[in-house]
Amino acid sequence: MIILFISIACSVAVSVLLKIARRRNLQIDQAIAVNYVIAALLCLLVLRPQPASLLAPATPWWILALLGVLLPTIFLAMAGAVRHAGIVLSDAAQRLSLFIPLMASFLLFNEQASASKLAGIAMALVALVCLLMRKRDSSAVPGETLKTAGLLLAVWVGYGTIDILFKQLAKAGAAFSSSLFAAFVLAGMIIFLYLIIRRVNWQRRNIVAGLVLGLLNFGNIYFYIRAHQVFPDNPTLVFSAMNIGVISLGTLIGAGIFREKLSLVNALGVALAIGAIVILIPR
Repeated sequence: MIILFISIACSVAVSVLLKIARRRNLQIDQAIAVNYVIAALLCLLVLRPQPASLLAPATPWWILALLGVLLPTIFLAMAGAVRHAGIVLSDAAQRLSLFIPLMASFLLFNEQASASKLAGIAMALVALVCLLMRKRDSSAVPGETLKTAGLLLAVWVGYGTIDILFKQLAKAGAAFSSSLFAAFVLAGMIIFLYLIIRRVNWQRRNIVAGLVLGLLNFGNIYFYIRAHQVFPDNPTLVFSAMNIGVISLGTLIGAGIFREKLSLVNALGVALAIGAIVILIPR
C-alpha cells in the first residue's frame, strides 16, 4: 500500500507546488517546461521505452501530436485552476475527468452501458456542476468567477481527453512507455518553443521548481504503474484508492492547511465526486 500512497502523495504534491508558485513568485510555464525534460529522462531511464517502435507505419502520430499540445496546455490550465479555485476543487475536477473516457466508450465506441455506470456518470456530472458553482463576491474582479469555472472545466475536459488519447494509442498497438516518452518529448518541445518565442528571462528558482515538478509528475505515474504490478489481481483497489485518495488528501491539505473556503455546494460536489467513483468501482 505504501507504493499507492506515494503515487497519491505525488499527485497532490504537484497541486501544492502549483499552489505556492504564486507566493514564491515562480513562473510556472518555465517550471512546466523543465518538468517535461526531467519526466522524459526519468521515463527513458526507469521505464526503458523503445522509441524506435513508434516508427512503425501504424503509429497514429496525430494522436501523439495532440498529446504534445494538450499536455502542457492542460498543465497550465491546472496551474490556473489551483491558483484561482484552490487544490480541493482542482483535484476533484481532475479526478472526475475519468468519466469522460467512460462516456466516450458509450457514445463513440458503442460499448454497452450498465445501470451502475450511467448512475455514476450522472452523479459525476452533478458533482462537476457543484464544483463549478462559485459564490458571487462583490469585491472580485469582473469575470473572475467565470474564469475560475472555465479553468476547472478545462481541467475536466482536458485530462479526460488525454486519457482517451492514451487509450487510443494502446489500441493502435503502441507500448505505453514509448508513447509516454514521445508525448513528454513533444510536450517539452512545444512549450520550450512557446517560451523561446516569448523570449522569457530564465531564472534559477523556476528551473529548480521544474526539477521538483518533474520528479513529482513522473513519480505519480511510475508508482501508479507499480501499484498495478503489485496488485495485478486487484485493479479495483488501485483504481478506487488512487482517485478517492487524491480527492480526500487534496481536501485535507487544501481546506486544512491552505484554509481554502468551500461553499456547501462545493463541499457537496466533492462528496458526490467520491460517491461517483465508488459507484464506478467494478463489482
